[in-house]
Amino acid sequence: MNKSEILKIVHLKLSEKIDNLEFLIAETRAANNETKSSMGDKYETSREMVQQEINTLQLQLNENLKAKNFLKFINTNPHQIVGLGSLVETDKGLFYIAVSFGIIDMAQRKIFLISPESPVAQAMAGKSQGDEFSLNSTRQKIIKIW
Repeated sequence: MNKSEILKIVHLKLSEKIDNLEFLIAETRAANNETKSSMGDKYETSREMVQQEINTLQLQLNENLKAKNFLKFINTNPHQIVGLGSLVETDKGLFYIAVSFGIIDMAQRKIFLISPESPVAQAMAGKSQGDEFSLNSTRQKIIKIW
């Protein structure tokens, strides 16, 4: 498994998500401005709801920008011990400890992208190949670490 390739995919997907959020924010602001100019104070509640939607989108955008920036600090060198930047194969799945981003498919395998703060990453932290860990009463064995 090539961790650099995984990072490129994550970086690309984050960039797409950021672009989409920026577009949605701009479109929502434009709609809000049209409402302001044409409807008057009578629709203040509606404008406030639109502003709340903009705020929600902005929070999502900020989280994705942080995640994209965080990717710069990921070490793609091989690891012997599980930590940030580790690609870990267990008997239950394949996990990449970088940023929380769901699942990607690569080389016909599903890779779970998890943050170092996630319960799975915390349970694996500091472990080596062959070690076992338990999470929610489920035991997993570390088969390989990249």
